[in-house]
Order: sequence, then C-alpha cells, then structure tokens
Amino acid sequence: MGELLELAIGVIAIAALVALAARPVNRVAWRVENGLSLVSAALILFAMLLVSAEVISRKLFNMPIPGQLELGELLMPPIIFLAIAYTQATGGHVRMTIVIDHMPPAWRHAAEIIVKILAIAVYAVLCFYSAKFAWRTWQFQDVTMSPPYFLIWPSAIMVPIGMFLVTLRVYLEVLHLLFPKLLPEDEPGLASASTAE
Repeated sequence: MGELLELAIGVIAIAALVALAARPVNRVAWRVENGLSLVSAALILFAMLLVSAEVISRKLFNMPIPGQLELGELLMPPIIFLAIAYTQATGGHVRMTIVIDHMPPAWRHAAEIIVKILAIAVYAVLCFYSAKFAWRTWQFQDVTMSPPYFLIWPSAIMVPIGMFLVTLRVYLEVLHLLFPKLLPEDEPGLASASTAE
C-alpha cells in the first residue's frame, strides 16, 4: 500500500509540473507519439518480413530461422505500446459511448473527465508495475527460454514507456476539458478529448 501512496504523490507532482507548461509538453508529447508510432509501424513491417522469411526458409530450404518465434513474441510489446499514446491522441481507441451519448452535455462533459481521471490512475499503476518488472528483467539479464537466448528487458521496457505516454496524453486531455484556454482544441493530439464535447 505504501508503494501506491508514493505513486499517487508522484503522479500528482508530475501532473502539477505538466499543468504549468501544458502547451510545450503537449507539443513535445505529440512529436514523441508520432515518432514512436512510426517505429511501431516499422516493427510491424519487420515482423511481417521475418515471418515471411521463416515460411520461405522452412518450406523451400528446410532451414527454419533460429529464434524467429521468440523474436516475434518480443516484438509484440514495442509494436503495441509504442503506438498506444498516438492512438489515444488521434481518437483511434474503441469507445463505448451508448450511455454517454444520451446524457445532457454538462453530464457528458463531467463523465468524460471522471472516466479519464480513472484511466490515468489505472495507466499510472500499470506503468509503475511494468517498470518494476522491466527493471527486474534488466537486473537479472533475463533471456528467452530457447536459443538464441534474446534478452527480455529491451522488450519489457516498452510497456512502461507506452503506459507513461498514454497516461500523459490522457492527462493533457483532462487539462483540455477542464481548462480549454490553457490547452485549446487546435493543439495537436487532442482529437480524443475534442470528441467528448
């Protein structure tokens, strides 16, 4: 319970600092999200080429590529978590709005803020504990179970990076919903927040 209290204090402190420089933080976050989404797309292409090469190598030459399955598994966290904040920023996540759509505008606005604050709490916890896991895999130099024994931590560290960025993005959306003059709608990356209004 002490860890969660420390986490809550840390999140509040970071939130206060971000609120002081919301526009510059939003612009930097948007650039980082765009860059990481391109990395994610490149990794998808690489995974596709790797699987294709494995199929061709196995069928035509009867020579499987060693570690292809393990490498494919290790590519999944970066593919997913490096693009998660970008997807949030562009409003690409699936939203269930059947209840919210039937609320009066003021209630809808309040519900969006409450849901986003709850999301921040969940994302922050996931970020913290996934960072602890990544740190542990780095300390022990944990590797995959079969040859060629890839290190796990480079893949594991992508989860807290992605969770931190999506936490930051949702917090910027909350700032936009609470203080539209502080972070106006024309700022990049606020597509998800703008659909709430």
